[in-house]
Amino acid sequence: MSGDRAPAPLIVTAEMPPDLFSWANQLRQDHFPPERNFLKAHVTLFHALPPSAEGEVRDCLKELVRDNPPVPARLVGVMKLGKGTALQLESEGMIDLWQQMADRFHGMLTPQDEHKPRLHVTVQNKVSIEEAKALQAELAPRVQPRDFGFTGLGLHAYLGGPWERLGKFAFRGHNRR
Repeated sequence: MSGDRAPAPLIVTAEMPPDLFSWANQLRQDHFPPERNFLKAHVTLFHALPPSAEGEVRDCLKELVRDNPPVPARLVGVMKLGKGTALQLESEGMIDLWQQMADRFHGMLTPQDEHKPRLHVTVQNKVSIEEAKALQAELAPRVQPRDFGFTGLGLHAYLGGPWERLGKFAFRGHNRR
């Protein structure tokens, strides 16, 4: 743990390739209420692992990326979030990695983190239902399904709104043919 910050819950994310990240982040900048937008586009796997587990979480992430190649995934389309909008993603491989982490950190997980995540990138949240529906209608024809690969895993500290990046762990394995 960093010596210059108070203990903070740990967040684990799946890292997107640069082109998808850039596009999703621009959508987030354009449509997320600016007074609430402390973050760049992200795909959250775990929302609040205990700060006391930082060393073990780092070790786990290093182990997972060492032998795994980029994890196949698919941008599916627009996801409705009630009072928000997201890009819906699918990845059996990332869910498998999430399950390995969930098993390893069993007993440390919050109720939210005990459930399999619905992979997505939030581009709008905490707006009126009408605003959310309008953006969903606008984005639906523009969001074309496509395949991509998650490039790694990220570790962050939750600072009450903003996050501090603690590490980025790139997948280093080879695709076997």
